[in-house]
Amino acid sequence: MTIYDISEKAGVSIATVSRVLNGSSSVSERTRQKVLDTIEQYGYTPNAFARGLGLNTMKTIGIMCADSSDLYLAKAVYYIEQKLRAHGYDSLLCCTGYELESKAASMDLLITKKVDSIILVGSNFVYEKEQDNRYIAEAAAQIPVMLLNASFDAPNVYSVLSDDYTSMYKATRQMRAGGIEDILYFYNSDSYSGKRKLSGFLAAMEQALPGTGPLVEFYPGSHEDIHAMIRHLEAVREKGIGFHGVIAADDTLALAAVKYARAAGYRIPEEFSAIGYNNSMLTGCCEPELTSIDNRLETLCQHLITTLLGILEGREMPKKTVFSGEIIERGTTRRLRGGTKQNS
Repeated sequence: MTIYDISEKAGVSIATVSRVLNGSSSVSERTRQKVLDTIEQYGYTPNAFARGLGLNTMKTIGIMCADSSDLYLAKAVYYIEQKLRAHGYDSLLCCTGYELESKAASMDLLITKKVDSIILVGSNFVYEKEQDNRYIAEAAAQIPVMLLNASFDAPNVYSVLSDDYTSMYKATRQMRAGGIEDILYFYNSDSYSGKRKLSGFLAAMEQALPGTGPLVEFYPGSHEDIHAMIRHLEAVREKGIGFHGVIAADDTLALAAVKYARAAGYRIPEEFSAIGYNNSMLTGCCEPELTSIDNRLETLCQHLITTLLGILEGREMPKKTVFSGEIIERGTTRRLRGGTKQNS
């Protein structure tokens, strides 16, 4: 059965069937019931294209993320799909990888599927070079494009993000206030968010120790290989570079730092401190449990969907919304002023 068959059997137009499927209030109760009875009688399951006929909407949103094995991105996709479904929208997911060409191809694919909007999950879709962001601007000329945790100024592009710069700045200042001066910043991404985090760390260290070279280490390996991260930190120590605190760009890197410190014989947090980022499930996977910055991912996703629904309804919505992060203190740091303590 197709939407055309249901239309013929129920004696109504295709547009009327589409309105019923999409919950439109412009259909009389008698006509709605006739269509629903026909659908039930013939066991019709509407596809996205059929649902969009006559309404100029597919009730389908495209979602792009670089890597669904990344804990942060996977959780974000979960929240977004869940909230879309609650409002009657389907979703199409493309896991693009990190190459620009693949991202642009996925964008083109979703547009051919007639989605109502595209959500870019994560900050690695935005580039420093203006020409590299052309694929976003070109898509936004056709449908709204939503950015989660990144910012790009173009018509019909909307951004919802966490203030990574300020969060990392405060975490650095507070770790120093806790008595740790030789802090290593450990990161693995040069994305929009990654650069903002690094900038926050550097600003705090420059303010505390003007003119000194901060300790910064980029980890280029797999985000799943914690043992490789530990070896990377061990190699830093073997170069004669000492550090008694690690602030990491995500919880996986911070977890590796805790394991490194334990293997090196440091007492935590008396002799060594660590702060992660994302406040993920990994915070409970070490002893003591990990202090981490909560970037309020679910709040970001909820606001993004609220903004998107407003746009699709034709309302004026904010182009950019920024939320503050929060340090959730656990056992890997001494008591930090201004943080939120969570019992382990």
